[in-house]
Amino acid sequence: MSMINYSELDLKEESVIRINRVAKVNSRGKRFSFSTLVVIGDGKAHVGIGAGKANEVIVSITKAKDDAKQNLVKVPVYNYTIPHEIIGKHGASRVLLKPAPFGTGIIAGSAVRLIMEQVGINNIYSKVLGSNNPMNVAKAVMNALSSLQDVRVVAKKRGKTPKTLFEI
Repeated sequence: MSMINYSELDLKEESVIRINRVAKVNSRGKRFSFSTLVVIGDGKAHVGIGAGKANEVIVSITKAKDDAKQNLVKVPVYNYTIPHEIIGKHGASRVLLKPAPFGTGIIAGSAVRLIMEQVGINNIYSKVLGSNNPMNVAKAVMNALSSLQDVRVVAKKRGKTPKTLFEI
């Protein structure tokens, strides 16, 4: 996994997947802070998710954004969808991602949809199986996206062209 230099990418505005108010109880009462899950991408096959925690929402979003920039991955996008079906796993969450024909749109729930928008995938079917905890779903999606095989690479391995790959 090579590091992607985020300063070279034209990153879009980050999307906040989840802001969670967490309380720490001490002798003087409760201390509230905010943990935030953020996804960032350039709409051209690069995407990353990050988490941040701070006493103010804005600060925690900024921290999460910086974390997301450190975790960027490149996704093989083919015709505005993914090259093949895949199930991503993280914890008790499973996310099924399925390529969809042009014009389908993003058929996905909140966390999955936000990530797809940031990657620049416009046509995809998805289903969250198992736990729907946003943090684990987001990580499962990232797991799926980073394990995708590029169509061109697979075609080359099999001595075919990307067009003939799907013919039976």
